[in-house]
Amino acid sequence: MWDKLALILLVIGGINWGLVGIFELDLVAWLFGGAASVISRMIYILVALSAVWCISFLFRDRTPAHAGA
Repeated sequence: MWDKLALILLVIGGINWGLVGIFELDLVAWLFGGAASVISRMIYILVALSAVWCISFLFRDRTPAHAGA
């Protein structure tokens, strides 16, 4: 569950950064009253925490567990 939530937040953050780069539009700031608003800052922090969480994906063992013998 946490992995999917982190990935969803990273997708939101990635789309927002894409909009900033292409159109100079910070959608989060626009929707929530500016980049310095409390809600915008909370979203930015959640996206950053999600990125840190997703770093663990690089080091996880991806081999499937064998059920039964």
